[in-house]
Amino acid sequence: MIVNGLIETFPKELKLLIAAFVIVLSVGFYTGLLFVGETSSANPNGIEEQYLGNEDDEEADVMRFKKSEQEMLTLVHGHILSMSIIFFLTGLVLVTTRLNSKLKIFLLIEPFVSVILTFGGLFLLWKGMLWVKYVVMFSGLLMTLSYTVAVFIILKQLVKSSSRYKQL
Repeated sequence: MIVNGLIETFPKELKLLIAAFVIVLSVGFYTGLLFVGETSSANPNGIEEQYLGNEDDEEADVMRFKKSEQEMLTLVHGHILSMSIIFFLTGLVLVTTRLNSKLKIFLLIEPFVSVILTFGGLFLLWKGMLWVKYVVMFSGLLMTLSYTVAVFIILKQLVKSSSRYKQL
């Protein structure tokens, strides 16, 4: 079954449903990023401070304490499950777009790798592997870029009207 470019043949109602879903999903995704920016200063040391605390830093503006094991397991568990569903659903739509197969495979698989690296990395950081904060930062950035590119491609191809299908 050929699915490359199938999105162009979807009926208007299905295209509107997919567009609404992708837009609302993106609002939630990017709101989460705003939260990350607010809580960890979106830098490696801020990430470390968010999970390991800063009670030894007398100059800290906001006092933070090390997360408990229960908090960390809840965070890792919830994010891995929810983000894998987000990327699976986005991937199902992305599969139907007209795109170079290597780029498509990358955009389909990369977010899952980044989810494991980002949230597994946060757990390892919490366990004391401080260098992992750089892996967390890089994988989080790559996950965000991959998601953004996938959403852009999906939305662009949803509005694209293929002349050979207009008659159907």
